[in-house]
Amino acid sequence: MTGYDLKHILAEELARVVPGEAGKRRTRFDYVLPGFGERIHSSGRKSYVLQRTIGGKQRLITIGDAAIVTERLAKDIARRLILRIEVGQNPADKKKRGRKTPTYAAFLQSYWDVAAPTWKKSTREIHDIYRRTHLDHAFASKFIDEIDHADAVRWHAEVTRSAGPGAANRAMEILKAMFAKAEAWGYIPEHSNPFRGVKKNRGRKIERFLSDAEMARLGKALADRRADQPVEAALVTLLALTGCRRGEILNLTWGEVQGRKLKLTDSKTGPRIVWLGEEARAVLDGLPRGKRDERVFPFKGQSVSAIDWFWRKLRRDAGLDDVRLHDLRHNYASLAARSSETLPMIGSLLGHRQVSTTARYAHLDDTSLLEAATEIGDEIACRLALSEAPWRQ
Repeated sequence: MTGYDLKHILAEELARVVPGEAGKRRTRFDYVLPGFGERIHSSGRKSYVLQRTIGGKQRLITIGDAAIVTERLAKDIARRLILRIEVGQNPADKKKRGRKTPTYAAFLQSYWDVAAPTWKKSTREIHDIYRRTHLDHAFASKFIDEIDHADAVRWHAEVTRSAGPGAANRAMEILKAMFAKAEAWGYIPEHSNPFRGVKKNRGRKIERFLSDAEMARLGKALADRRADQPVEAALVTLLALTGCRRGEILNLTWGEVQGRKLKLTDSKTGPRIVWLGEEARAVLDGLPRGKRDERVFPFKGQSVSAIDWFWRKLRRDAGLDDVRLHDLRHNYASLAARSSETLPMIGSLLGHRQVSTTARYAHLDDTSLLEAATEIGDEIACRLALSEAPWRQ
């Protein structure tokens, strides 16, 4: 190698170095691949970068740490970036967007931090279960504004297959409310909630109430088990006599029992009053009274599991295998409707906020409908003097 060659090589290498003070960050650019370079930080760490003009401005894109990415791989990435830039894309857009728009996982946590304290304790416990089982990993790799309607439909269908229609509907309601907040907080455009318009799974239409004979069999089964399982028998009896929800009675405390009423501090629709008939009050009077904060129906272990297990045995004894514990509430409402109670009155007894909710409980059996139709028809026929009509001859 001649002196001239050595001098020429040194000149080329020096031309690649950006002058700077000692200890400052500097960049050494490649003379073969335009814009590609190695950035040397003041700490001695090195990284590969690409400098290009994007949108009329000069941008420096960091490719990766030189200790992790080889120069050959970094150049390959740089060539791909150059190609994207040439067709009008900006590789820095997603990075900038990521600083402003949270990922699904990050937003889910933010939403939970804000919304969960406003939920009732029972609601929060149920929502936490749904979050662990269905929400945490639903769209984990996406930004909140990347999730579209098709994604929501696919997710709902998958949860329906894996967990059932009811669970899918409830989990979807949580996400629908979450994305509504994303709209309100400006993370996604208005009217872009991906869960808006996703059809719920159709629920099973329930028109099950007990006939007089079935209620008699249930009463006998309760009487047979009252001696061995008095707490469970008393709880089921009180559910039948009040139309309360299972959780309202399971969580009932003595402080909420006030004379002829239950002043519930927490129910599905918030605080409400349940009025007690004489028989319902007698059931409570037959139980040992506890302190104000103690539950009326104490159970060892999981109370829900205990009462569900008792109900399964009880309905088997009574020959009511298709009757759910919640059907006692439905039966209570149906009997009230057949007793000519108005829907607002029934709704007040059940703790409903809307009459439309009460309407689904106010079913009548075919016998009652036939009797009512016959009675009304006879009254009208009498007034119209239809006994002399040709078809009556």
